[in-house]
Amino acid sequence: MKRQIDHVDVQGEPVPHLRFLKLMVGGLAVAMVLGLAAIVAILWIRLNSPVLPELPDTVALPSGSAARAVTFSEERLIVVTDKDELLIYGRDGALEKQIRLDQP
Repeated sequence: MKRQIDHVDVQGEPVPHLRFLKLMVGGLAVAMVLGLAAIVAILWIRLNSPVLPELPDTVALPSGSAARAVTFSEERLIVVTDKDELLIYGRDGALEKQIRLDQP
């Protein structure tokens, strides 16, 4: 006659359902570690090789102005200054347009 005590029967062998459960938990742990490793690898690759647009060699802001924000498009460089001006530069670094932003 077999009697179960905790996870092992009287003869010292694991209960079949618990062995299956241990295999499932181990498999899920391996899958989580592999998934985490894949996420870290993807982040490492993406963050080490950023694709930035080519900047012009020289961009001259008007005297007394400082840049507060800069953005890039395929054909232009756009700068917002601390004097609430929008400066649009071409790819060669030449100022194309200067727009004054009105305060409400």
